[in-house]
Amino acid sequence: MDLFDYMRKNTQEKEAPLASRMRPETLDEVVGQQHIIGKDRLLYRAIQADKLSSVIFYGPPGTGKTTLAKVIANTTSAQFKQINATVAGKKDMEEVIKEAKDLRGMYGKKTILFIDEIHRFNKGQQDYLLPFVEDGTVILIGATTENPYFEVNSALISRSSIFELKPLDREDIKTLLRRAVEDPEKGMGSFHAQIDEEALDFLADLSGGDARNALNAIELGILTTERGSDGIIHITVDVASECIQKRVVNYDKRGDNHYDIISAFIKSMRGSDPDAAVFYLAKMLYAGEDVKFIARRIMICASEDVGNADPMALTVAVSAAQAVERVGMPESQIILAQAVTYVACAPKSNSAVNAITAANQAVQQYRTSVPSHLQDSHYKGSRQLGHGIGYKYAHDYPDHYVKQQYLPDEIKNARFYEPGDLGYEKTIRDYLNRIRGTEDNI
Repeated sequence: MDLFDYMRKNTQEKEAPLASRMRPETLDEVVGQQHIIGKDRLLYRAIQADKLSSVIFYGPPGTGKTTLAKVIANTTSAQFKQINATVAGKKDMEEVIKEAKDLRGMYGKKTILFIDEIHRFNKGQQDYLLPFVEDGTVILIGATTENPYFEVNSALISRSSIFELKPLDREDIKTLLRRAVEDPEKGMGSFHAQIDEEALDFLADLSGGDARNALNAIELGILTTERGSDGIIHITVDVASECIQKRVVNYDKRGDNHYDIISAFIKSMRGSDPDAAVFYLAKMLYAGEDVKFIARRIMICASEDVGNADPMALTVAVSAAQAVERVGMPESQIILAQAVTYVACAPKSNSAVNAITAANQAVQQYRTSVPSHLQDSHYKGSRQLGHGIGYKYAHDYPDHYVKQQYLPDEIKNARFYEPGDLGYEKTIRDYLNRIRGTEDNI
């Protein structure tokens, strides 16, 4: 490196965005992703021991894929080369491979090749890498925001370990923001800024688990906010909202307003008002509410307030909950909106709630035992004790039904489940009336 390269590198480092300057240099400085880089995890041990094999980091933007690659670069004794698939081509890879072969042949030194946005390489470019990954000429580190099982060649996948990075939780984001405000060397510490706890919460919520987004916002806030009379730059929630271009809404996730909004959300779905339900959904999402929390409430409502009137409601809600964990924001808002409007528009029944409530009361009130003909007859001596004798196997009878006592003697005539007359539950009610031999409502 000549003098001009050295000066250019120093200038780039000083003028780089805060998110770039704040990248950790060691594993112990990394915030979040403990499910893959905790001290008892394979990846942590492999990096520390400099025994890394080819890996692909997969996750949303701002979760630390490039950061982990940089940490590996600082930790390994191997040569570290980096290219970005959005601008690099086969010629760039050929140069890296040639240098790696020479280094390996002359000095026995390994080369780690980090390819950012590896999913941008076409099939031919990915195929070119395959033999060199396979024979160890290079150790591949790929980073992608797309599912590698769809976007990366299966041959490369089979020769790599896949590590999924998850959005950082709000406490991780707050830790990074505090570090950025206070660090005088890599961060903004020399500006003598202070950030309010409310502003920290706001940025942590609105960043959506994207550390880069949060750090960009705090950098903009410090650089554009005038000092107060005390000589300190105060980053308030209003400043934070301007920097991240989102208006502060009246929504305190630890206060009464949080419970008021979620209460209105649930009651709107229960009351079959999809417009109100989706409005409160939007309000919660705008304020940075955890999508997993919202999804849990939708699942509960689908069972508690819809139940068997439309059994698909719970299926839709559960599918939505699984989908939002895999997809992330902003697309998750569409999935949640679909589930919310479905549950709101579904016919309603709370018969399942009434059934389990009544059954719980009976369990607490009566001391009961299982009728002998229903008891298990498979273990040694059970038949001699009369267990299972007299049991009628329903499938041996017409319509796969035979009248038989299933409840304990003390409550043999009890009725806990009383189906309603809306949606599919009307079909259930008619069926139960028929097999019970009565035409009146049960």
